[in-house]
Amino acid sequence: MRLLARIPGALALLGWLLRPRDPGLRVEAMGLGFASPLGVAAGLDKNATAFETLGALGFGAVEVGTVTARAQDGNPDRPRVSRLPRDRALLNALGFPNDGSEAVAGRLAHRRTPAVIGANVGKTKAVEVEAAVPDYRETVRALAPHADYVALNVSSPNTPGLRQMQSAEHLTALVAGVREEPQAGGRDLPLLVKLAPDLANEEITEIAALALHLELDGIIAVNTTVDTTLARESAAELAAQRHGGGLSGRPLQARALEVLRLIRAEVGDRLTLVSVGGIESADDAWERILSGASLVQAYTAFVYGGPLWPHRVNRDLTRRLRDSPWSSIGEAVGKGAEAV
Repeated sequence: MRLLARIPGALALLGWLLRPRDPGLRVEAMGLGFASPLGVAAGLDKNATAFETLGALGFGAVEVGTVTARAQDGNPDRPRVSRLPRDRALLNALGFPNDGSEAVAGRLAHRRTPAVIGANVGKTKAVEVEAAVPDYRETVRALAPHADYVALNVSSPNTPGLRQMQSAEHLTALVAGVREEPQAGGRDLPLLVKLAPDLANEEITEIAALALHLELDGIIAVNTTVDTTLARESAAELAAQRHGGGLSGRPLQARALEVLRLIRAEVGDRLTLVSVGGIESADDAWERILSGASLVQAYTAFVYGGPLWPHRVNRDLTRRLRDSPWSSIGEAVGKGAEAV
């Protein structure tokens, strides 16, 4: 994808062929316009080196990162990402390897894609939880002038202590601190938080209520899960792994949908909900939309489906929309009980 972006005219041609054109797919959320509700989840374009091509392939948004204040190598054990093809899943123990916020900001500064660009930011591995707020703020300070929204990653299982940031005390302090930085770009950027699927249902609803209280713009649900027993067909491959990590893909499908519905029941339409986890088809995306998600994201299905996968999902979403009572994705959000 990086090489393709360097060929004169290649991305313009690709975008002309593959970008969604159906106005019904357009979503207005958080003051931003998305050509499609389908976006790229954080973790794929960690260093903002492929977002131009990803936009041309038909994604309405690309969430780059996770980015940390300083460059870091991630976890030492390799391989750090493994395919589990019988479960259509990935096992990821990367640990936020990235070039650091200044390098990523430099790449985003030259963006040309019309796709919405989100910046997913996380805690530097060497930083203790008690010092996390200044660490996050440094990253946001660098990225804010060049991103359309900021997502606080407090839920990856691959950085020590990170999931502690989902507690009410830590999350409140983090949001208060980071809120002082998006103005660095002269704009009031939408701020979202990304949650883990492994929280208890009561914790999910408490955080959703807290997000309303903190006046966040949205919630991204969910990150990868540490419950590898969900990959039932891959027990042998998992037993042979040298690392733990987070599981993504089809095994996460049911829990991701459950968490989305829990959050929707708590917040209604007062926050933008972004659903991630096990979305493999337009049918999956449509179910999330009817369940309350204004936007959806994918990573694992794109790895398995190949470069034309987003185009196929957008095409099939258009068909689902035409067969529905609604004329736009926005009208269908949260209308599961009315679906025909």
